[in-house]
Amino acid sequence: MVSSLCLGAMNFGGVTPEAEGAAIINRALDAGINFIDTANVYNGGESERVVGRALQANGKRDEIVLATKVFSVVGEGQNDRGASRYHIVKACEDSLKRLQTDHIDLYQLHRPSAIIPQDETLRAFDDLVHAGKVLYIGASTHPAWKVMEAIGISERDHLVRYISEQPPYNLLDRRIENELVPLAQQYGLALLPWSPLAGGILAGRYDRKDTYPDGSRATRMGTTFQDRITERGLEVAEKVGEMARERNLTTAQLALLWCKDQPGITSPILGPRTMAHFEDALGIADMKLADEDRALFDDLVHPGNAAADFFNSNDWMKARVLD
Repeated sequence: MVSSLCLGAMNFGGVTPEAEGAAIINRALDAGINFIDTANVYNGGESERVVGRALQANGKRDEIVLATKVFSVVGEGQNDRGASRYHIVKACEDSLKRLQTDHIDLYQLHRPSAIIPQDETLRAFDDLVHAGKVLYIGASTHPAWKVMEAIGISERDHLVRYISEQPPYNLLDRRIENELVPLAQQYGLALLPWSPLAGGILAGRYDRKDTYPDGSRATRMGTTFQDRITERGLEVAEKVGEMARERNLTTAQLALLWCKDQPGITSPILGPRTMAHFEDALGIADMKLADEDRALFDDLVHPGNAAADFFNSNDWMKARVLD
């Protein structure tokens, strides 16, 4: 069982100094959040180290559902990446050391592999579960067919199966509603959206397509994020801001509330850079979106459609959103 919001640690050990990251973790625990998500690739492993040291310092590791990921490039060797048995087993050991724990609660494949057969990946995960080093496994940013194939292989070969998928999902990109959400509802798969605030676009952080605030994701991530900023997306964000003010909420709070209460969603992943960002998000943790408001969001971006492309870092997604 996890909290309605998940604390994402991507910024910790990077743009968020360790002391502030630890303070945010402690604040999350105090607020009832019991779910922390990181990855071995974030800030060269520093995110995992920050999380590990913070949980060692506060002594509350066993109160947390701790999630991390494997797949991305973590070294110069040919096998320092991917979904092979070799890499998954080695990466798990490295993550356990950085996190200062004897097990990972949710170990996720960060991206799908076009090279390694899924039965090899799942058998490696299965061995880690039987060894007690991993409790549950999940996927991240996989196409629906790939998730379904993995579930089928797990059932056929009696292997541990994915219990979650972590896709990009926010009001500006609703494409997972076409196939992934129905699949998750049918097979009891938890959905853990990343970028529920569209990287700050739905927090009112951007006013123009070609003007980026200092320290923003657009300045740090370059064209990958800049291409997600569209004129249509900015118009939607402005409308959400107007709706939020009518409800005495911030733009970010209303956008997050919408994502949290969408059908099939288990726990959106917040990636705060500062304590102020995190405190703002906590304001809606126990709120519910009014049923009568759902149609207003559907009028802004029709279900299953997109006003910005948050799959643009993935080779498998061929469709692109036109501005």
